[in-house]
Amino acid sequence: MTSRLSRRSFLSSTTLGGIGLLILKDSRAARSYQANEKINVALVGVGGRGQWFVDTIPRMENVVALCDVDSRRIDEAFKRWQERLAVAGTPALSLPNGATDPAMHRGANLTENKPKAYRDFRRMLDEMGKEIDAVIVATPDHTHAAASAAAIKAGKHVFCEKPLTRTVGESRALRELARKHKVATSMGNQGTASGPFRRALELIRDGTIGQIKEVHVWNTGGGADRKQPPGEEAVPNWLNWDLWLGPPAFRPYHPEWLNRNLWRDFGTCQLGNWASHSANLAFMALKVHELWLGSQAKDSRPIIRVEAKSSGINRLSFPRWEIVTWEIPALAEFPPITFTWYNGVSAGVRELLEGLIGDGLDWGDKKEKKWMDHAGAIIVGAKGRIHTTGHNMTFRLLPQEQFAGVDTDRPVKVEPSRGHEMDWFIACRGGKPAWANFDYASALNEFLMLGNVATQFEGKLEFDPIAMKIVNNAQADVLLRPEYRQGWSL
Repeated sequence: MTSRLSRRSFLSSTTLGGIGLLILKDSRAARSYQANEKINVALVGVGGRGQWFVDTIPRMENVVALCDVDSRRIDEAFKRWQERLAVAGTPALSLPNGATDPAMHRGANLTENKPKAYRDFRRMLDEMGKEIDAVIVATPDHTHAAASAAAIKAGKHVFCEKPLTRTVGESRALRELARKHKVATSMGNQGTASGPFRRALELIRDGTIGQIKEVHVWNTGGGADRKQPPGEEAVPNWLNWDLWLGPPAFRPYHPEWLNRNLWRDFGTCQLGNWASHSANLAFMALKVHELWLGSQAKDSRPIIRVEAKSSGINRLSFPRWEIVTWEIPALAEFPPITFTWYNGVSAGVRELLEGLIGDGLDWGDKKEKKWMDHAGAIIVGAKGRIHTTGHNMTFRLLPQEQFAGVDTDRPVKVEPSRGHEMDWFIACRGGKPAWANFDYASALNEFLMLGNVATQFEGKLEFDPIAMKIVNNAQADVLLRPEYRQGWSL
């Protein structure tokens, strides 16, 4: 790039497909433009997972606004930057060439030239629309869709943490909005960027482990199986309860509601919290998302069948254990495939998984590698198996002796990643779409959230991914499209 573009030219040139004035042909061009023009980013949700972005994004781009319904989280963000300023001046943390970390100073600068702070992302977008280029959403699951949709409709590029949305219909709405407004998008399943993830994808598609027969994904967390909290309590002064509730029906405040993954109205349990990572490799490598892109002709539409077994149906909370099976119809290059999800500890599951892996798992009883074993996936082929960890960031080929010498560290054919968030920023500048863009992420999330619908019914549900419809159960079909309370919309 030989000249610096104005921010207006930069924004108007970007498109979802990377077609426009700013086509970054290599990483050197991306770095060159980044040095000239920073992207102005707003962070929506800065507590919990949002702290990752508080720490990380100032190292990459400009943070111009913070938004959180909890005023303590805003205070904590500025405190973290202030602590970084104190650390940045110490010789022990200087760079090898004697300079101090510029990222530290960028974070420190935010304590002096503070980004504007908001409780309501809608007000933030109204007041600062011209100053914001991109928005990162890391709120609780139930407000992912509303915040992301508002940002997209305001013309902002959007990065949304996993799960993309709480429901199937919300994912579809974000996909359509992103297409309409031609913004760069990505979901936060960061394992997608790892070298081993992309290498494993190549090996699956190249037939290294043979024709894929089945996929098994697990998490030991389980659900809470809770009843409604008793009574109500006074709303703490640091919380805007009405804004925290967002689109779901109003209810009096009780602190238990804030534990979002206990409740279907606010969370997605482990299917959203972990399967967004753990099922990602198999879903992408086997091109299951292409079922969402097929013909509109009714006689050629694919049907995905999903069935759940669980500790019991609870439409307020999630079952203590669940086993969900998806039957995937054949694609052009893959035969019909079965995905099975195991959440919580139920009889026979550990023995099944250990039989496929060939060694013991540590689910807390061995005290060896519980963090590695509490979640993961096994992709079973005719010639071998791939066992990948919970984030899909690392994997091993099984039996190990059969695949000795096969490189597993980095991709050979597909492009490597410059980092999950950086891939999105490159897309914001008109480069290639991020691998986890909403065209892909919406399909993955619809697939997973079907599981949360299935655990509320007995028998198989038949889902048309093109029409976004459960064709054999009208009551289940209603749950795909949440009803928003007055004042909230997509």
